[in-house]
Amino acid sequence: MKTTEKVMKTTFRKDVANNKMFVTREFAGTVDEVWKAWTDPKLLDQWWAPRPWKAKTKSMDLREGGRWTYCMLGPEGEKHWALVEYRKLVPLKSFEALDAFGDEDGNINTEFPRMDWKVTFNAAEVGTRVEIEITYDSKEDMEKIIEMGFQEGFSMAHENLDELIAAKK
Repeated sequence: MKTTEKVMKTTFRKDVANNKMFVTREFAGTVDEVWKAWTDPKLLDQWWAPRPWKAKTKSMDLREGGRWTYCMLGPEGEKHWALVEYRKLVPLKSFEALDAFGDEDGNINTEFPRMDWKVTFNAAEVGTRVEIEITYDSKEDMEKIIEMGFQEGFSMAHENLDELIAAKK
């Protein structure tokens, strides 16, 4: 690594009183490149899951009221289904969505916490800064997601996105 290169790291900050988690990460790609990586299922499938897991999109309808249904495929054939319901979408700027565990047909599994995401994309010194505000229904829901390895897994997925962006340069 050159001494002038900035080391990119995912940061997490909890606001326990308000059941929120804030995630920040900079990527060495343009806003357009990073936006596409977050909204194009062919690209999402290449980075979203922490290795050795893989993401596989079943369907994506990227619009307000639309939905992304996908599964995380484990190294031994495990499948964990999830869905994202897009509530607000401002192309190349932000999206708001409900993230939930579910089944292959897109039904929400209410035994697991749901998360409201607000994701923003802004030009930064080295590329694009992505800021995510995740709101949970309760402190217990936030803690359950953390115990499931969310921070480690999401950080690993971001490293996958770094590799994907670098490969396109």
